Amino acid sequence: MNDLYPTSLRLLGRRVLLVGAGPVSERRLRALLDAGARMTVVAPDAVPKIRQLHAAGLIDWQPRHYRVSDLKDTWFVHTATGNPSVDSAVASDAERARIWCVNASNHRTSSVWTPAVARIDDVVVAVNSGGDPRRAVGIRNAIRLAAQSGFLPWRRFRPRAPKGRSTTPAGRVALVGGGPGESGLITLRGRQLLAEADVVVADRLGPRSLLEELGPDVRVIEVGKAPGAHTATQDQINDLLVTEARAGNLVVRLKGGDPFVFGRGGEEAERCRAHGLDVEIVPGVTSALSVPAAAGIPVTHRGVAAGFTVATGHDELADLPARSDHTLVLLMGVRRLATTVATLRQRGLEPDTPVAIIESGWTADQRVTIGTLATITAQAAERRVANPAVIIVGDVVRLSTYTPDLAAIPAPTARLTV
Repeated sequence: MNDLYPTSLRLLGRRVLLVGAGPVSERRLRALLDAGARMTVVAPDAVPKIRQLHAAGLIDWQPRHYRVSDLKDTWFVHTATGNPSVDSAVASDAERARIWCVNASNHRTSSVWTPAVARIDDVVVAVNSGGDPRRAVGIRNAIRLAAQSGFLPWRRFRPRAPKGRSTTPAGRVALVGGGPGESGLITLRGRQLLAEADVVVADRLGPRSLLEELGPDVRVIEVGKAPGAHTATQDQINDLLVTEARAGNLVVRLKGGDPFVFGRGGEEAERCRAHGLDVEIVPGVTSALSVPAAAGIPVTHRGVAAGFTVATGHDELADLPARSDHTLVLLMGVRRLATTVATLRQRGLEPDTPVAIIESGWTADQRVTIGTLATITAQAAERRVANPAVIIVGDVVRLSTYTPDLAAIPAPTARLTV
């Protein structure tokens, strides 16, 4: 039988007696003051922090031993003297006076137990575990982590406009980088915002599996863009974010990779801020770095490549570095692969310069194609390589575990620098 009745006490303005002024009392005193209690501390001596609070006029410290008369006009008692007999006497006096009392020396004789507490935004979680404080703290910490990680339904159900007002308070927008597609690669803050969202405006790329975890009343608006097939224009997406946020919603714009790396997140943030909306930017793991890593390719490597450049398949390559010891990462560049190869050859890169194409990185459909500038166009055509894909050009491709054939290609002793 569990004889505990969970409840919460509202202590604002109420007199609370704390008997004892050691380290345990100091910890409990902070929480009691945070709750707005009028604190009286009774103890012959006190730790420095309690003395400071008394000197600042925040508490009333009586430097003496406890008396039964201290219970007069008291609403709640906490005794933590470190002396079980004194604590037991205080608890007995409080019981006779029908005043709730926490006995830190013996929880079995307490009329009230103090739980392990987590405060997350405006939610308070309190955990009791049969008088085992370490267990309670462990459970409390697990709940806090789950909430902060977005694994709990933390969404706030907002009321309509208050009576007498014709408008709903404006919501806000969060631009969340979802990473390359694997749900475990989104940030904790990103998951937390998804758990709180009213509306999710989702790209085609990114962690799509997270959408399945949303509550049934969370609206998901698909605005995914594929090469040559756009569900919505960028202006339409910008307007959509503004409209939904002005309706009072928390709008999460879930994007693949990082919102500020070829994600047009800057344009979306500008439009929202121009309409007076709060915008939060949550960075993500960009596919420009993470997808090469999925194939074991570092974009820089000591003695192989000291720098890298990220571009899209639509960019002109005439002004980009063209050296095999400077890694070139191209996003969404499959359709222009032949043109890209021709341009890089004209810029001076050798035909045996290694090239990797990674399709659908970090997903179950990931596929890696390895070749050189001389062979990659034909290989891609034969394998029907398609976007989404990341193309990596440079000597770092030799480091991938997918490149057994390239091991036979001698590393260059000199390259033409343009």
